[in-house]
Amino acid sequence: MKVLTTGSRGPQVQLLQLALTRAGYEPGGTDGIFGPRTRRALVQFQAERGLMPDGIAGVRTHAALHPWYTGYAIHTVRSGDSFYRVAQRYGTTLRAVAAANPQADPLNLRPGQRLTVPLDFYVVPSDIDYCSELVAFCCEGISARYPLVERGEIGRSVLGRPLWVLSLGEGENRVLWNAAHHANEWITVPLLLRFTEELARGLAFDTGLGNLEGRARDWMEGTELAVIPCVNPDGMDLVTGDLTSGQAYSAAEEIAGDFPAIPFPRGWKANIRGVDLNLQYPAGWEQAREIKYAQGFNRPAPRDYVGEAPLSAPESLALHHFSLGFDPALTLSYHTQGEVIYWKYLDYHPPGAQEIARRFALVSGYVVEETPYASGFAGYKDWFIQNFNRPGYTIEAGIGDNPLPVSQFDSIYSDNFGLLALSLGVTRS
Repeated sequence: MKVLTTGSRGPQVQLLQLALTRAGYEPGGTDGIFGPRTRRALVQFQAERGLMPDGIAGVRTHAALHPWYTGYAIHTVRSGDSFYRVAQRYGTTLRAVAAANPQADPLNLRPGQRLTVPLDFYVVPSDIDYCSELVAFCCEGISARYPLVERGEIGRSVLGRPLWVLSLGEGENRVLWNAAHHANEWITVPLLLRFTEELARGLAFDTGLGNLEGRARDWMEGTELAVIPCVNPDGMDLVTGDLTSGQAYSAAEEIAGDFPAIPFPRGWKANIRGVDLNLQYPAGWEQAREIKYAQGFNRPAPRDYVGEAPLSAPESLALHHFSLGFDPALTLSYHTQGEVIYWKYLDYHPPGAQEIARRFALVSGYVVEETPYASGFAGYKDWFIQNFNRPGYTIEAGIGDNPLPVSQFDSIYSDNFGLLALSLGVTRS
């Protein structure tokens, strides 16, 4: 986290305001502007926790706010503690504490033992702009609260940001979801994170999955799920205003200057070097280059530049390598916008793929279409279908101009909840 003080702006300020609100203070909303009310709330928080009440969110203050960034605290057991007493102290539930500590014996807690204590709110927020710091906190919080979720990295971005993967379940049916190949389509990041959190909760508590029939464990039976919530963290940070200065920002601004018709930074889709990550896969890459060059995207650009060669961007390369090792039976790649499901690449017809697409359409209300020719090459979905001959889909969520406002999240989530659940086992049916 950055050092934040009066006058700071951006998604990390929103995250600070959210954490203060979760902790019981009143920063005046989550508008991303560090003003007088945010400062007063922060000073009060600092004073009540023995910190220097200077109204500056630095290293020590961020550390103190960590439980409200991630959704969990670490409790050191004292004599007489029980799961119930710990839950009461932190305002959470006995079930949540038990689920977060499956290796602990509730009848034999030892002084000095450390327990993970989930706090009483969703880890994944759905009403603020996202940045790579928030993605990291969400992945950490989900895996801490629900140890059945394994957190890892598939690689690093150009600027060294982790490309997180959350894995859960076991079985021969492997399903892979990814989101935000394109920077200004970042609203798909909380979509996958929130569903993953709800799924993990249902598995840990042995409850249902939303309003769907059956228990979460029934939906996940025989399935291993891998979720890569953000393929393009650098670009997302640029679009949402977390990256506003420095060499990388200046280089992106210079690239954008050659394409004045594309608004900067909100029109940015590429990675921070100006390479469109969803035009990087070895499936008709040469055709994609011919099409995009003819459109004027023959050099680094805010969108539609295919790069110097397939898989020359570290983000696409990382997802490519992970996919080969994971060997999915089905993939979903989330983009925005249009409320469309794309299922086909050239004349490949993976067994059952079209019928699955129709089932996805029924539960989401989205339309099944074939990818337009000008956008029909070098995408992740294209490469997956070509390489594996298995069902792979691009889902274009929401309606409007990218980046879609966070106010659309609830409707997007509602539309895609059943689709995501269905994807977990549709290849088995």
